[in-house]
Parts: sequence; C-alpha cells; structure tokens
Amino acid sequence: MNISRESIFISAIRSFCNAFFAILGIVVCVVLIAFLVAFAMGGSSSAHRNQISLLPDAEGNRDLLPITSPAILKINIDGIIGTGKLTTKQIESKLLESQEGMLKNNRIKGILLHIDTPGGGVTDSNGIYEAIKAYKDKHKIPVFAYVDGMCASGGMYISSATDRIYSSEISIIGSVGVILGPVFNFHGFMEKWGIKAKTIAKGKDKAMLNPFTDWKTGEDQSLYAVTDYMYKHFVELVVEARPKLNKAKLINDYGAQVYIAPTAAKLGYIDDGYSSYTKALTDLTMAAGIKSGEKYQVVELKTQKSFVLEILESQARSSSFGGLKQLLSSKKEVFELNEPFLYLYQPN
Repeated sequence: MNISRESIFISAIRSFCNAFFAILGIVVCVVLIAFLVAFAMGGSSSAHRNQISLLPDAEGNRDLLPITSPAILKINIDGIIGTGKLTTKQIESKLLESQEGMLKNNRIKGILLHIDTPGGGVTDSNGIYEAIKAYKDKHKIPVFAYVDGMCASGGMYISSATDRIYSSEISIIGSVGVILGPVFNFHGFMEKWGIKAKTIAKGKDKAMLNPFTDWKTGEDQSLYAVTDYMYKHFVELVVEARPKLNKAKLINDYGAQVYIAPTAAKLGYIDDGYSSYTKALTDLTMAAGIKSGEKYQVVELKTQKSFVLEILESQARSSSFGGLKQLLSSKKEVFELNEPFLYLYQPN
C-alpha cells in the first residue's frame, strides 16, 4: 500500500512538472515569435509609416469627421533635434503622408508646430526647416508655431519657417548661435606622465585639434570659418522671418541669450508671449480659411511601434529606476548627434 501511495504521489508531481514546462515552453515560443515579428517589422518600410491620431479642436471636439472636412496637421518639435523622432527623415515622412489616404486631396489646410526643444544638430535643423517651408509654399497653407516650454537655437531656426509664433508666458525663447565643442587637449597631462600617442594622417591639418598632441596656431582656421558662416546664415534666416527683430541688436546685444516669452515678444523673436495652444489653433483655422462654426479635424501622424516595444517601454517607465533612465536618456541624446556643429542651447 505504501508503494502504491508513493507511486501516485510521484505520478502527480511528474504530471504537474510536464504541464508546467509545457506551458513555459509555449510562453517562451510566443515571446520569441513576437520578437521575430517585431524585428521583421523594424526592417520593413511599413514600420516607418505613421498612424493618424485624432486630436481635439479648439472647442475640445475630436469626433471623426467626413474625409471632405478640412484638417489641421499638428507636428511636435519636441526634444533634441537630430535624434529619435525629430529628424529630417521623420518630418518629411509625416509631411508626405499628410497628402495620402484619409488626408489626400489637399485636406490639410494648415500646420501647427508644437515646439519644446533646446535645438540640436545643424543639419537636421536646416533639413526640417526646408521641408516645412517647401510644404508651405507648395500647398499655399499657413504654418503657425506654439511654444510650450522652450524654443531655443535650432528651435528658433525651424520656427523661422512659420508665419506666426505663439508661446505660453513661461516658455524660454532665443539662443541664436552655433557651437562646436568643447574640445579638450590632454597633451600637457600626457607629457607630464610620459604617455605618448601617435596619429597617422596625410593632408595639412587633417588631424586638427587632436587631443593628444600640442595644437598648432591656425590649424583650426577652417573650423572658425565654417562656424562663422553657419552663424551668419542663422542670423539672416531669423531676421528675415522675424522683421521686428533688430539684426544689429541681435548680433551685438542679444547674442545667444534666452528670454522669457513676454520679453522675447517685445524684442521680436515671437509674436505673442501671453498665448495658449487654443488661441494659436483658433487663429490658425481663421488664417486657413476655415469659417467660424465650420467643423474641422485636428490630426497628428505618429510613428507606429510594435506591441513588444510598447510593453518594454512601459515596463521601463514603471520600474523604480524609470526616472533615472529617462534623465540619462535625455543626456545620452546629446551624444547621439552625429555632427560637430550644433544649434543647441545647453548651458549646463
């Protein structure tokens, strides 16, 4: 009898283990398949397509309207320009798709840029500016900007493609300038401790500003020339777009300083420093020819993510180290910029 009871017990344990590992195997297979699908989607062109999101209008309505109704496209200029979703390629994709599908037949009557950026790379700042300006000129529509947080350096560059700039009264505006560096030199330290380094280069000043050798006078002359050109181009771009902004004062007095929105409005950086998103949106619809009382759709084109990526990001945000990860991620973005010249406000 004891042998029989032990056999039944062992049999039950064996059945439980078989069932447990079978379920575990299924779960592992599902997760692996999900990751493979997500990886495959990441390499396909469809992963870069954007999904239409309906946003509230100035009255708070966001009902789905007929495809014949006018629409306003909201584009977020949020974060470091040249990283993540804020690249020329991403913005061009959204502008292209704003004339396709449910939005085709010139349904977009205006664009509202929602800006909160300290700037970023020179290349993408210029690329996004050119893309928005070309779209505006081609489709003959108004483009407004609303600043909610910061519009500095590259943000000012991009906003120069707009017709009007609105801002919340606690936003920060300005920083018209270009920066390269800082570039460090360790030659004296290495010489003191007997450390040597060799760089093989061909071409005069090819190894300019090498941190491990003593810098020669004049080797950085071309970098000064490039920086000067980019700065002058920035200034000309801004003062042409903002005629109330005095060029001489911008160069000699304001420089690359930043200002609170009401002050920035007085100086000519923006049009309205005591505004709101609703006010900017309402004025844009009027400029777009949308009549008072006429229904319109506000849309945003968001980059689609795989459900696996959504789950992973959600877990990262909800973890006890989520805040730290977010802080480190924001700092890491600056180092992701793959260019030396920056339209970036970064005092610290």
